[in-house]
Amino acid sequence: MPRPRKPASPFRYFNSSPEVIRLVVMMYVRFPLSLRNVEDLLAERGIDICHETVRHWWNRFGPLFAADVRRQRVSRMRGFRQWKWHLDEVYVKINGEMHYLWRAVDQEGEVLESFVTKTRDKKAALAFMKKALKRHGSPAEITTDGLRSYKAAMTELGNTEKQEVGRWANNRVENSHLPFRRRERAMLRFRQMKSLQKFASVHANVHNHFNLERHLVDRTTYKIRRSAALAEWQLLMA
Repeated sequence: MPRPRKPASPFRYFNSSPEVIRLVVMMYVRFPLSLRNVEDLLAERGIDICHETVRHWWNRFGPLFAADVRRQRVSRMRGFRQWKWHLDEVYVKINGEMHYLWRAVDQEGEVLESFVTKTRDKKAALAFMKKALKRHGSPAEITTDGLRSYKAAMTELGNTEKQEVGRWANNRVENSHLPFRRRERAMLRFRQMKSLQKFASVHANVHNHFNLERHLVDRTTYKIRRSAALAEWQLLMA
């Protein structure tokens, strides 16, 4: 009986080592750095690559790393009975035109889903919620702001009894927008809706992976968690 073939390595056509590629993607996506900032920081460490290489690597490997991180978290949280979601949307300008970035965040502050639309009506809210529910399962409670599109979408989905609306109840997701806003300023905004959707999804999963709740733990615990997160990052797509 023939042995099953091993999946081909995604790094097989690249001359650089996987460790360098993971480092480049992490630096660009995690921190508010430009492509040339990453190039200069790596040159200081003796790694000579062009800023266009940074762009190519994050476009090629960013979604792969993000999907790997997301699969691990979905399998861990699916079926959790006390799972609570917070939903919110923020405006993002693309070439001067207003778009909306919808985000679902759980009670631990981890971003579950990012979804970009041109409007924020019932149709957009319904598409966003269907995508989140299909990928992550149904939560016990969903907290939103007063936007009527959420209520209309939940009525169609049959989740009206799970909705909670409060003035300050949605601060969890409001604060989750801040890291993305910092990256948006560093990137001098976006030029295409497709690139915004791609980067928002990748950035959310990388942020989740390195979200160590530094303000809630002591220095020793933080260092242990940071070392564990970096070690897990080095094993992505291994």
